[in-house]
Amino acid sequence: MEIPYTVHARPDVGLYNAKLGIWLFLASEVMLFGGLFSAYILLRVGAAPGTWPHGWLNVWLGTLNTLILALSAITTLLAWVACKVGQFKKFKFFHACTLLLALSFLCVKMYEYHDKWIHYEIKLTDGKFADGHMIENDPAKDYVVIEGRIVTDETDLADLRAQKNIPRDEIKIPRSQIKSMQNYGPWHNTFLAIYFTLTGLHALHIIGGSIVIGYLWGPGSKLWKRDPERFTNRIEVSGLFWHFVDLVWIFLFPVLYLT
Repeated sequence: MEIPYTVHARPDVGLYNAKLGIWLFLASEVMLFGGLFSAYILLRVGAAPGTWPHGWLNVWLGTLNTLILALSAITTLLAWVACKVGQFKKFKFFHACTLLLALSFLCVKMYEYHDKWIHYEIKLTDGKFADGHMIENDPAKDYVVIEGRIVTDETDLADLRAQKNIPRDEIKIPRSQIKSMQNYGPWHNTFLAIYFTLTGLHALHIIGGSIVIGYLWGPGSKLWKRDPERFTNRIEVSGLFWHFVDLVWIFLFPVLYLT
């Protein structure tokens, strides 16, 4: 028994089944990310004055990832166009480009995550705060070494955009002077919690989309020989999801990196 409307549009909605399904799925995704963006706004508005971090993220890396995803949106569109005009080799090329760009995006994001993971804020027994990237933290030694600075007020670590020429010196701190020490993971403060939640969920969507793209580029491309029109529809559906992922990042970039 053949499933109807896998290629041709349904008479009631004017869409074939898969395209109708992806639009319904994307509607639920809009509600998911809409709720998280709303949470970000409420958390930021409710933060005490001078405590919300600014300048904690690398704008240049965020810009690079924005360009990578923008280019991937073009290549996934060209892959679909190549299928529409029957140029399978061009489809393979453009879909491979999309996959490589997706992996490049993830590599940049993992670099950003690693940078936060090795970044520490250390509260000292004299009330001061040491902040910087961990260089040495051997439990067998009675000191740690960071590359950063020491401040007397923790609020000085919040707004980095207002500070020029922030020193980055190698600082050796005896463990006896350390009251507490914590890296810049999602548990560090509210900003990093919502940052890791939003970008982590977005990265999971990138990974999921990459798996689908990889399948359609590889074993899934066998459908082209049997039913090229149905295969083209699959490429269109995966492309719609990919464009949504790109659009989410277009909102994430200015909200997290530029404000």
